[in-house]
Amino acid sequence: MPEGPEIRRAADSLEAAVKGKPLARAWFAFPELKAFESQLVGERITHIETRGKALLTHFSNNLTLYSHNQLYGVWRVVKADEEPQTTRILRVRLQTVDKAILLYSASDIEMLTPEQLLAHPFLQRVGPDVLDMCLTANEVKTRLLSAKFRNRQFSGLLLDQAFLAGLGNYLRVEILWEVGLAAQHKASQLTDEQLEALSHALLDIPRLSYNTRGRVAENKHHGALFRFKVFHRAGKKCERCGGIIEKTTLSSRPFYWCPNCQK
Repeated sequence: MPEGPEIRRAADSLEAAVKGKPLARAWFAFPELKAFESQLVGERITHIETRGKALLTHFSNNLTLYSHNQLYGVWRVVKADEEPQTTRILRVRLQTVDKAILLYSASDIEMLTPEQLLAHPFLQRVGPDVLDMCLTANEVKTRLLSAKFRNRQFSGLLLDQAFLAGLGNYLRVEILWEVGLAAQHKASQLTDEQLEALSHALLDIPRLSYNTRGRVAENKHHGALFRFKVFHRAGKKCERCGGIIEKTTLSSRPFYWCPNCQK
């Protein structure tokens, strides 16, 4: 299941293909969106924003296409007028003179005005995105200590998009290992030093994954790479203490941890 770093990299690919170029064609599968097809021809995609697993495709006429991948949605970049052979159902096609971006299988798709964007129920509910480079560790610490989140166990909190958008299971596992905390811990139980470490890890690890995941070797240009320290490593030795990594299920998702150093 893709998490924030993977969604942001997908958005980067879409932007690289079509950002700033006039649209030559727009096509939507849903009848309620058909009226927007002609309105978008000649307009440009100014940028694509991510909010967790939702993508906000912003156009130069101030409209925004909201799409949520849910379980099966996927975007693809193809050549203009290319019709890929696939069993997936095409929902959106946005095309320039040389490239097209296609959204398949998603069902949660809306066109929003600026006013509708501000009032959208999902966007009002979801927290700030961990890949938003304007978000700071101090702001994350404030959220951790807020009345809404301070007494939530991390096992559930780090999967809750209302806390921070873009987190998911592998990030939950790696963040808690990095700071030596157990899934049952709560922010209200932590020392200030632990809160500082957790606040930074909640941003640093997703951003490291976004910046480096997929690179196969460490080198002087890229520095440290993101790699799993505990996720999918049940039965192996913990790199930090030599304990044996274990696996269980928490909040209906597989969870990996080192009982020796995450007490």
